[in-house]
Amino acid sequence: MDAASREEIGTMAENNRPHIDVTVPNVARMYDYYLGGKDNFAADRAAAAKVLQVAPFAPRLARQNRSFLARAVRYLAGIGITQFLDIGAGLPTQGNVHEVARQVSPDARVVYLDNDPVVVTHGRALLGVDRNTVVLQRDLRHSAELLGDPEIRELIRPGEPVGLLLLAVLHCLDAGDEPYRVMADLRKGLPAGSHVVISHISGDDEVTANSSTVYRDASTAMTHRTPDEILGFFDGFGLLEPGLVALDRWRPDDTTAPAPATGSGYFLCGVGRKESC
Repeated sequence: MDAASREEIGTMAENNRPHIDVTVPNVARMYDYYLGGKDNFAADRAAAAKVLQVAPFAPRLARQNRSFLARAVRYLAGIGITQFLDIGAGLPTQGNVHEVARQVSPDARVVYLDNDPVVVTHGRALLGVDRNTVVLQRDLRHSAELLGDPEIRELIRPGEPVGLLLLAVLHCLDAGDEPYRVMADLRKGLPAGSHVVISHISGDDEVTANSSTVYRDASTAMTHRTPDEILGFFDGFGLLEPGLVALDRWRPDDTTAPAPATGSGYFLCGVGRKESC
């Protein structure tokens, strides 16, 4: 998709939904910029530049987050998970969930959810038509409704284990959004044998404070949580080895990888299994 087409999609979304303003930085498009993508606007690039001033390792963490996603999805597909619910999916990029899962399970079904209508518009345009893949506009905060949503149920079949993906999205919820209640709602709706995949920013220092200030001016604020607070999202799940770790430490493809680089502790991840209903 060329620059003119991307701008047209953004303009269409803005015209159809007057409350959407693509001149306001957007978390998903900033993430796309970190990954070297093209689906971002001047406001996103300007905000990302401010983050890079205090956290120059952000693009590396974004790439590691995508790599973790791919490894986790391959693992889940390899143990027989054939349906995936990706909440806070953001913009499509290389190695999307359905692409990774279908390398192992060709009939894998994937529902992508995001609450941003511009992101959803981009996603639908970029992914095209696929009978086993859908992009829907939904809000994670309405968690009690998600797993029973009729459109989601068209692909996510009741009673079958689900791969629930919450990559870099739970930190978009602050205390007022009741994130642990959100997680409890989702866990309750999952059949036994389902798995949850979570990545979340961490840290409590000048870097996190300064980057959080930038994101507060964007479409979504960020809430950094301690490792113990992040572990709370796995309540009711059996945390798989190696537990809650830096992104590049979750079952790396290269077991001879060097020591964690600067900034790795700012982004943690893990995978849990629901043993019973």
